[in-house]
Amino acid sequence: MTYEESIDWLFSTQTFGIKLGLENPTRLLREFLAFPPHTTKVIQVVGTNGKGSTCAFIDSLARAAGIRTGLFTSPHLVSYRERIRVSSQMIAEEDVARHLSELRELVAGWEHHPTFFELTLALAMKHFRERECELLILEAGMGGRYDATTAVPSDASVVTAIDLDHTQWLGDTLDKIAAEKAAVFREGKPAFSLPQAPEAERIIKQVANETRAPLEIVEEPLRGYALGLPGPHQASNAALALAALHSLGCRLNFDTVQYGLSSVRHAGRFEVIRGERTLILDIAHNPHAIRGLVETLKGELPGRKPVLIFGVCHSKDIGQMLSQLAPTVGRAHFVPINSPRSMDPADLGNLFEGKDGMVTHGSLAEALEATRNDAEVLVCGSAFLVGEAKALLEAKEHRSSDQ
Repeated sequence: MTYEESIDWLFSTQTFGIKLGLENPTRLLREFLAFPPHTTKVIQVVGTNGKGSTCAFIDSLARAAGIRTGLFTSPHLVSYRERIRVSSQMIAEEDVARHLSELRELVAGWEHHPTFFELTLALAMKHFRERECELLILEAGMGGRYDATTAVPSDASVVTAIDLDHTQWLGDTLDKIAAEKAAVFREGKPAFSLPQAPEAERIIKQVANETRAPLEIVEEPLRGYALGLPGPHQASNAALALAALHSLGCRLNFDTVQYGLSSVRHAGRFEVIRGERTLILDIAHNPHAIRGLVETLKGELPGRKPVLIFGVCHSKDIGQMLSQLAPTVGRAHFVPINSPRSMDPADLGNLFEGKDGMVTHGSLAEALEATRNDAEVLVCGSAFLVGEAKALLEAKEHRSSDQ
């Protein structure tokens, strides 16, 4: 298959939906010979918000220390290849095509066909093995206990901020969600968590005790270093990343840490694009993430209110998200997102407190055109929306995935 043909086939597997469980990914990694060698260290990162940023910090710090890294993240914003990187370099198209061709042949007769996410993980792990990566950083998809990444033996577990999200899969209370996340802890292997709500932290400590996993609650944000990702919450993610690397014996000095933290980049996390206007792209898509975004806006744009372009999935707590954004932004433009789960822009308008300054559009392109004369524009609410915005700005095709 060509790259385009292989991607077409992979995206067609989304019809198999989301299947939580480890049997399929374990079989896939075994038969595809994609488990990492024993000399390769693995850090698994779970949580509700901040997983991608924490993974980016770990990756950047490790690379600054001269370690060959494999980084697996999701979802992608524009290119599928964003999900799989070796020492910051995206996987080549020919490698994607080669591995997916082999995977398609491997799973052709399986009774339970692997999902899009499971196949992507297997592809990534085979690529990392071929490139002889020394450290793998794996961002869990949605959960923990039955997430495909948990099929890979890890040497350290990291838990970022936990909040209510994906409740139909993970449970409708913080303690239930925490139990799913903490289930990735491995016996005798270090675990790290940010401070959590009392009911979530209690569960995390109980699971660590039961699995005999040495647990550290990283209480203090990292101070004294310039960070490449803006926002006060990123200092906590950086502290979490640093603690995990220290536990694996990574040699880090002040200069290495300073370079690694200041040079980190992660698309769609308060990503600022300057031109005739300033565009701010942020994938904040639940109330906890919006709180962090609002705090970042106050620090980065003191006294100013950017115009808002907002689109979101209907399954989110949209009322809370908009009530937090309303005092911080000016005129609001509501748009659909590139997903079957898109919330109707008119319904978004009905939930917005500042209705006098509200406009609805049939597409993101219309909203970007309508705001071209505004000085500062914030695009947020969904990774799908931010990905589409980046694709439009870069004149590239946008093909999103729910997995």
